[in-house]
Amino acid sequence: MRYGIIGCGMMGQEHIRNIRLLGDCEVRAIVEPDPGMRAQALDLVPDAIACDSISELVAREDVDVVVIATPNYQHLAQLEEIAAARALPVLVEKPVYTDPAELPRLKRLEQSYGALIWVALEYRYMPPIAKFLDLAERETGGASMLSIREHRFPFLEKVGDWNRFNQKTGGTMVEKCCHFFDLMRVTLGAEPVRVMASAGQVLNHLSEQYEGMTPDIWDSGYVIVDFDNGARGMLELCMFAEGARYQEELSAIGPTGKIEALVPGPGRFWPTHLGPAPTPKVITSPRAPQGPREMEIPVDPTLLDAGDHNGATFYQHQLFLAAARDGTAPAVSLSDGIAAVRMGLAAQEAAREVRVVTL
Repeated sequence: MRYGIIGCGMMGQEHIRNIRLLGDCEVRAIVEPDPGMRAQALDLVPDAIACDSISELVAREDVDVVVIATPNYQHLAQLEEIAAARALPVLVEKPVYTDPAELPRLKRLEQSYGALIWVALEYRYMPPIAKFLDLAERETGGASMLSIREHRFPFLEKVGDWNRFNQKTGGTMVEKCCHFFDLMRVTLGAEPVRVMASAGQVLNHLSEQYEGMTPDIWDSGYVIVDFDNGARGMLELCMFAEGARYQEELSAIGPTGKIEALVPGPGRFWPTHLGPAPTPKVITSPRAPQGPREMEIPVDPTLLDAGDHNGATFYQHQLFLAAARDGTAPAVSLSDGIAAVRMGLAAQEAAREVRVVTL
């Protein structure tokens, strides 16, 4: 399978490194307007063609599938441009939209697009989280409470500093946390009905200025979600906690027990003087007989070197390619991507307006 990559910044380059590991795929063409990012991408795939536009890339007969890894606010228009030119199978980075006014356009695209659209909510495929999802029903007897904590580093620098502003990202609860809202839906097997939140910008980026504007992106908060089956989910986010041992901690509890997943952050940020980075873990704690059982879930070091997502990007591409080849439905559909963003936008609204948002 021959890839075209639209957007070759940090995430686009992570896609390229993982595609190279698949063995039976190659990157044939890229689109990247920033000269520095384009040069870095071509260092990874020197035989790829640098196209000047999406239309030029999509028109190439040697491109079979496309990855969109551009800034958030560009995703929908780029999907529409591909749809109008040549509907190829697409893996599109999250979030699929950033503004509630865009939802009707996305719904029309969902009904009319003539090929596979897979949304890159790859946290599902981190090995410790995949194990958590696989065991959650059995170990809890059906989770009624789910807690997700992310304690991590601040937003990284991006080309044009687009990730510093709500207008271009959709807000932190969309840009960063759509992953966690997706995991809530998957773990609980239910749909959200009410969202409550308290969040804001406490510490990060307050002294920065871009074209005379101070960033308004939030760095911390709490979100509580009620689901239509009576379950509840909670998110705790702090983006000035890079000193933590684990970056993500998930906990699901039901009538028969509890299950946890402990996920370290990117290894490149782990202080070398502390020795090896932590190994991911899954812990099951049945009510009877009592006693936690701890499992280490190591990740292939080659996959860790290829990106910042605990190998999830590689496993995601394996599944995406299988669906593209076989013509089967995506495991992470456009509907899933829409649902995760709706929850993020509701959390933004709930915190901003200090009220409960009903979905």
